[in-house]
Amino acid sequence: MVDWDVYLVTQASLSAGRTTDELVADAIAGGVGVVQLREKDRSARERYELGQELRELTREAGVTFVVNDRVDIAQALDADGVHLGDDDLPVSVARDLLGDDALIGRSVSTVEDAREAAAAGADYLGVGAVFATGSKDDIDDDEHAVGTDRVAAIADAVDIPFVGIGGITAENATEVVQAGADGVAVITAITRADDPAAATANLVDAVEHGR
Repeated sequence: MVDWDVYLVTQASLSAGRTTDELVADAIAGGVGVVQLREKDRSARERYELGQELRELTREAGVTFVVNDRVDIAQALDADGVHLGDDDLPVSVARDLLGDDALIGRSVSTVEDAREAAAAGADYLGVGAVFATGSKDDIDDDEHAVGTDRVAAIADAVDIPFVGIGGITAENATEVVQAGADGVAVITAITRADDPAAATANLVDAVEHGR
């Protein structure tokens, strides 16, 4: 059973000089449910080597571990799954490669995309950017700050779990869950926090308050 409340997406370049494994350990201490290895600016070898450390940390803690984009790295690390975007392999191909037990996520911004991803066999969705965000510079205008109304519309349209992502903090996480999300995915709300463990715990509290 996946704990969707708080989903951490790693990115060392947004981590205030701290190492990703340290941040993940702190997030685990704070109650994070899912960790995604992102690190888009690193080579495949670097991501694999970091992923080995994160796989060990998450496995010991019983935390779900997924890899962004790269099905091959997910396979090599024996990750729980992979998270795919518009430019990545189709969900059906990832399923063929990773098997029925793998957790396959898909980034979406519209109701139509959410329905298509669910029909293709995605296990969960990342919906956003819900609010304005500086963490991603590769999103189109129609994917930027889609708001909680879009979250609610997607909640009505699909039956699979989804997390809201994009500009989410402990101050607005509650409204994202109230709109229908199963949890929230964040980068800088944890990675740039003075106390990442406390920041994670605050997000968990905010999500639970939204139910």
